[in-house]
Order: sequence, then structure tokens, then C-alpha cells
Amino acid sequence: MTRLRDGINGGTLGTWIKLSSPESVEIMAHAGFDFVVIDLEHTTLDLGAASTHIAMARALGVDPLVRVPDHGLSVIQRVLDAGAAGVVVPHVDTVQQARAVVRATCFPPRGDRGSGGTSRAGRWGQLPRADYLEYGNEQALCVVQLESEVAIRNTREILALDGIGAAFVGTADLSMSMGVAAGSDEVDRLVASALAAAAAAGVPIGTASATSDQARAALARGYDYVVVSNDTSILAGGGRAIVNALKEPVAERVAR
Repeated sequence: MTRLRDGINGGTLGTWIKLSSPESVEIMAHAGFDFVVIDLEHTTLDLGAASTHIAMARALGVDPLVRVPDHGLSVIQRVLDAGAAGVVVPHVDTVQQARAVVRATCFPPRGDRGSGGTSRAGRWGQLPRADYLEYGNEQALCVVQLESEVAIRNTREILALDGIGAAFVGTADLSMSMGVAAGSDEVDRLVASALAAAAAAGVPIGTASATSDQARAALARGYDYVVVSNDTSILAGGGRAIVNALKEPVAERVAR
């Protein structure tokens, strides 16, 4: 995924996909997002839905990442063979965990991923084996989520590992694990250290935001990419805005 790997000037924008309908990805692609993150951690989406989302994103020229539920090799291997541009792996706290996650994304001798060249990633067996293996080892993006104080303090060592394609700071879980508010000084200092470590390592770093204003502030602070809102919240927010706009004037007239 070259957009995140290279860190486009001006920031790169993605959004979470939480609904099973492939129209979610289609709509976000036409809206202009650079990438989508299909969320298998905090939704009931299964691998079948993820595969359909990946195919839709690929067809429309949008990079599909998949946030896997854990560090397990099985799911990482299957979503990469389904054609994902990379994986976002939650709760990577230590160098040892990061090294294991990288190995799950790479083929031997660099890693432990098995060969499945008759999958979408191998163009159903039509891609030369050497190209299939090269893409898996060199192009499939491994994004580590740093969402604890331990993880942030290990950022420099984690990002120094060969095979880490990008970092993602999960400030919600970070602040919750520390027992402080998301905007507290303690969280702000840790975020600043993570940004500095990523810049020193030359590794793109991103975060999530609920609104466009938050995303703009994150990019201004130095994040290379932002995952903005999600399909469910965008749908809910649009529906609520319509109802509020129409019902409030009615309520005011009734009150008069």
C-alpha cells in the first residue's frame, strides 16, 4: 500500500468499514477516501464479508486494509490471501509481539506465512509464484496499533524492526489503559514521543478521529494518515441531522 508506506504530502485519509454490505466500501470509494479499514476487531464481520469488501475496494482503486481481531497467524494469512493490502494489528505492546506479527505477514525465511498462490492475492493462480511471494514480503503492509503506555514506550524499538510498514496510535485505548482522559497531558506527552519516534524511523504513523476537525488537527500535529469516522457513524450522523433539521422547526411552531 504505497499511500501509507510513502506518507503522502498533506495526509492520507481512510475510514473504518463496520457494516457487511459491500455498498459501504463502494460509497466510501466514490466519496474519495484513499483507503478503507475493514474492522474484524470490533464488529461481527466475518471473513466472507471481508473478502467481498476487499474485492470491491480493489475494483474501485481503493486500498483495503483489514484490522484483524488479534495476533493470530491464521486470520492474518487468510485476509492477505483474500487480497488485503495489509493488516492493522491491535494491541502490539512489545518488540517480541511486533516481531511475531511481522513474521505472520511474511513468507519463509522471513516469516511463517504459508503459500496460497491460488487465492485472490495470487490472481487465482495466474500470478507468477515469484511475484506472489515478492508482494507478500515487500508490499503487504503490517500496521501495528500502539495503544498502551508500554507500547508507546517501546515505539522506537518496535518501529526499528524490518517489516513494520506503519504505526497507528489508538488514543482511546491508550487513555483508558492509563485511567486518564483522552486529552490529558499524560496522553499528549506519550503521543508526542510516538510521533517523534516514527519520524526518526521514517515510518508513517496515523491515528483515528471521529470528525473532520479532529482529523485536520491530527494531520497538523504531524500524523501521516488519519482514519476518519466509519460507515455506521456517517450513516447515523446523516440520519440524525435530517431528523433534527426537520423536527426542531416543527417543535418550535407547536410551542408557539
